[in-house]
Amino acid sequence: MLIDQICDLRDKLNKSILTKDYKDTYELSLKLDKLIAEYYKSNKEVQKKQFNFF
Repeated sequence: MLIDQICDLRDKLNKSILTKDYKDTYELSLKLDKLIAEYYKSNKEVQKKQFNFF
């Protein structure tokens, strides 16, 4: 599930800040941003179908 992927990647990112170089941390941050955007996009589409506001 998307939430699980976000949580796993967030944990990896938090650990990488202390142990990895900047490039690895940056790459993880970009991946996490994409997953979060995907989550919000899919969640917005669900809300549109439920409430039919838009």
